[in-house]
Amino acid sequence: MHTSIINQDWAILIIRLILGSVFILHGGQKMFGWLGGSGLQGWLGYMASLQIPTLIAYLPPFIEFFGGLCILLGIAAEVGAFGLLAVMLVGIYLVHWDKGYFSQNGGYEYALNLALLCLAIILAGSGPLSLWNLR
Repeated sequence: MHTSIINQDWAILIIRLILGSVFILHGGQKMFGWLGGSGLQGWLGYMASLQIPTLIAYLPPFIEFFGGLCILLGIAAEVGAFGLLAVMLVGIYLVHWDKGYFSQNGGYEYALNLALLCLAIILAGSGPLSLWNLR
């Protein structure tokens, strides 16, 4: 096997581990109040302030948590990444766009970078170093 292919396999794994853990933790903040998060009731209150219907407001925390888990483990990573890409794009549009690019101003910098990493997983797949590809 060519060295660059081996390096690409490890690169995809590193991206999956970082991206998956970020989304698991952010979803956990919204669902369970982990690490100072608001929990589900706080999240639903925030979504209500944006006039997002409650049924739709339940989706991002669950997609973030379980999509992140899919990416982290490499089980249906592309499906998880697709759901997370959608969440990030909607978040950019509804919350961050009017604040400009930089995240210190509440802008879309961070969400855009997460969205692009999701796109990388969609295009590259979970890679051979994943539970999905164990043989």
